[in-house]
Amino acid sequence: MKDQAEGLRRLVRKQEHASRIIAVTSGKGGVGKTNLATNLALALCQMKHRVVLIDVDLGLANVDIVLGITPPFNLGHVFRGEKSLQEVIVDGPLGLKILSGGSGITDLANLNGWRLEVFIKSLEQLNREFDFVILDTGAGIHRSVLSFVLAATEVLVVTTPEPTAITDAYGLLKIVHQQSPEAKVRLIVNMAKNPNEAEVVADKLNSVLREYVEWEVEYVGYILQESQLAKAVSDQQPVLLAFPSAMSSRSFKRIAGTLAGEAVQAAPNGIKGFFSKVHDFLKTQ
Repeated sequence: MKDQAEGLRRLVRKQEHASRIIAVTSGKGGVGKTNLATNLALALCQMKHRVVLIDVDLGLANVDIVLGITPPFNLGHVFRGEKSLQEVIVDGPLGLKILSGGSGITDLANLNGWRLEVFIKSLEQLNREFDFVILDTGAGIHRSVLSFVLAATEVLVVTTPEPTAITDAYGLLKIVHQQSPEAKVRLIVNMAKNPNEAEVVADKLNSVLREYVEWEVEYVGYILQESQLAKAVSDQQPVLLAFPSAMSSRSFKRIAGTLAGEAVQAAPNGIKGFFSKVHDFLKTQ
């Protein structure tokens, strides 16, 4: 009887499970977005979470470069019916799974009828397998970028102390808040010289947001400039693995702990619902 009750509880948990989908994005390129998304995903894996990292940056798909791997297939192969979703997922370090979007991601807008139905149905299995879906999106406010950002229930905006990066981050934050006010949006300051500089950047952004948008973004942490991080990037290794005791590695772990510890409602219908929304955004824009 006890075994039967436990079996029923597991079944209920399985049915109720929906992945948390976090889009990592930025107002401009060159702010370390992909490096942050990759190390954050690995930090969550270290905490025993089941994580898939999806590279949907159409212009500069760099997750494979950061990890030093080359996925042979991408989502475009799935959309064209050439591969199944499971066949395009590759294994990364610490149990991380990687799914490359590739340039074929734009084919999602052209899916109709049975092919769209087959793809959406295949996502149900992913929804049961992963606790977190980390999306490495493109930079800026192009419609393909915004389609993924606005479809996510959680958004991490990355900026640096550089004035142009702050200005572009403000523009992106304003659009996200105006078009998706229900999304949980957070800010990370990368490449800061010290914690105080990062806090000044966050305060500056929030000051402008309060004045012109009557809203402010949640500041969740910073990543400092350091030689170990630069070397890890140069060596095509995540700093979390190459230099686990580095300041940046500790920052990634701290931010991952903050995200994992928050009681955030998962996206409705999880991954399946997310890609359905992306499809609708791409079709209408």
